[in-house]
Amino acid sequence: MRYMLLMVGVPADDEQADPAGTASVAETAAEDEPRWMPWFREMTARGVTLVEGGRLQRASTATTVELVNSEVLLSDGPFAETKEQILGYHIIDVADLDEAVYVASRHPVVTSGGRIEVRPMLVQTEP
Repeated sequence: MRYMLLMVGVPADDEQADPAGTASVAETAAEDEPRWMPWFREMTARGVTLVEGGRLQRASTATTVELVNSEVLLSDGPFAETKEQILGYHIIDVADLDEAVYVASRHPVVTSGGRIEVRPMLVQTEP
């Protein structure tokens, strides 16, 4: 079954220090190896399929789209006013929720003090 792991945290205050949104918990632990590589190797050894994943640019780069009276309205930034933001995501394919929770509990975002929301994906059936 596929689950989306939504990485949730508070981005760094200094946007100029990281304009591409690439720092935070994914910074390198060693000189050449990203912090997520040990997690990736462990999950691969467990048979977890990492379908897709990535980090997101800062919420200030977002555009919110809304339809009001058949008119498309755009606003800069996220709709919700909150300190915590979705920083990135992974889509994993595992046996069940217990395995998805284990995968999330070992992720560098969680082990560095952040949170991950685990959500099952809707299954699309072919017509």
